[in-house]
Amino acid sequence: MNQLVSTLACSLVLCLGVAASAQAQKVGDTAAQRFAALDKNGDGRVSDDEYDGAALFRLLDGDRNYKVTVEDIQEVVGPDRDGQLTAADRIRVADLNGDGELTEEEVSRVADMRFQSLDVDHDNNLTFAEFQSGFWRP
Repeated sequence: MNQLVSTLACSLVLCLGVAASAQAQKVGDTAAQRFAALDKNGDGRVSDDEYDGAALFRLLDGDRNYKVTVEDIQEVVGPDRDGQLTAADRIRVADLNGDGELTEEEVSRVADMRFQSLDVDHDNNLTFAEFQSGFWRP
């Protein structure tokens, strides 16, 4: 059960993680678009600093009320899609205190977990291959 929760929590960040670096409110749909948005310095790798949970929280918290809701997630990633976790599911798996909303701490925790799960060689950098291998992985 804990592995399932961890896997689902990781899915939150994969689906949302790129939003932290995106300039526009909508994020790209492909692994390449999302990787490019995360790779702030253009070196072909995404460091743990570039995969920033605090920046993700700031982007998702568009109304600046210090919480992320289903509506906030949908504003960034678009409406729920068949075959993918819904915004409500994404919140549910990352919501430590069970209040139905995400705090900056909760978003950052899931971002850290997702980065670690993608970084298969544990060098604190994601290559495009590492990133792509987990793209849309449930």
